[in-house]
Amino acid sequence: MSTLRINVVLFGIGNIGGALIQQVLESQQFFLEKKNIELRFPIITNSSLAFFEKEGLKNTWEANFAQSAIPFRVEDIIEYTENQGLENLIAIDATASPELVKSYISLIQNGFHIVSANKIANTLHHDFYKEIRRNLKKFDRSYLYETSVGVGLPVINTIRDLHFSGEKITKIRGVFSSSLSYIFNRFGNEKLPFSKVLQDAEKLGYTNTDSRDDLSGNDVAEKLLVLAREIEMQVEITEVKITSLLLPNLNKKHTKSEYATRKDLFDAPYKIAKLTQKEHHVLRYIGEIDVESNTLEVKLVSEPINSALGQLKGTDNLIEIYTKSNGGNPIIIQGGGTGKQIVARGVLNDILKISDRMQQLDQTKYKERVWL
Repeated sequence: MSTLRINVVLFGIGNIGGALIQQVLESQQFFLEKKNIELRFPIITNSSLAFFEKEGLKNTWEANFAQSAIPFRVEDIIEYTENQGLENLIAIDATASPELVKSYISLIQNGFHIVSANKIANTLHHDFYKEIRRNLKKFDRSYLYETSVGVGLPVINTIRDLHFSGEKITKIRGVFSSSLSYIFNRFGNEKLPFSKVLQDAEKLGYTNTDSRDDLSGNDVAEKLLVLAREIEMQVEITEVKITSLLLPNLNKKHTKSEYATRKDLFDAPYKIAKLTQKEHHVLRYIGEIDVESNTLEVKLVSEPINSALGQLKGTDNLIEIYTKSNGGNPIIIQGGGTGKQIVARGVLNDILKISDRMQQLDQTKYKERVWL
């Protein structure tokens, strides 16, 4: 059989998108030899410009994009793929924007599978969530988003497989933020003020550009919502109880400059929280889904230092999955993870899963033609 060409349309050539392209270029020969597939990037975009490449992406893609990219709409991309007769289409959402999410359904209806590192589509109103799934089923498309919760960890797939095998999941809890894992791991083990650890996390690039986005708890809440919906809990983001790490006198109402110069205000309350917990305990910022009580909560807790959560190091995420079969012994998924290379590798893994499915369908069609 001939090599199967997969046409990948990449939305977002920032850190993750750029790393993804490089990983594909480096592994292209490997995919040809081991999987008999060719991953091709006929279109790459940033937030406002798109570069259309008929002959496939070359190693000079950055120069090509800078010289030849033009303004685009998603409708232009759909029209281009139709006019060029492109098949085996996968749209990659490597953005953090809500704008592209609005076009997911249109892309699905026009033959695209979707791989996303962007969790927004799965955190909007449940009606939109269900409408995406209805269209996926109708048009026989795939939508994978493993990196939207656990970076490179198989959290979503594990939870989905357990649930749809008939296993009753009773609780999911853990540390879902690499930045906050780093902050509390260091704060618990070192005699440093909270503000110093926070500033170090910012300098290392572990936090968002504005670290208040991390400390607000909203990111963890959205990840909880994604997982809750994987086990068919019909909940909305407004139902997640969030205990923010921000302070009344230092929060989103203040300007960036005020926030930047007054981080020392964090030191006293978090020192008190650290000193007043039980002996041999450490602080952890966790998300928790209690299926039996139908509650989702993001909160600061004190964990025994010899527990799974208490022993976390570096930027590790750790998720505990409690099931009826396992009782009080949870399934634990743990791994270090932050940075564009890890996320890009997770996105690439999802691309390859869809590519394998395409290849199986292609082989089936080939056998049918031979039989006829």
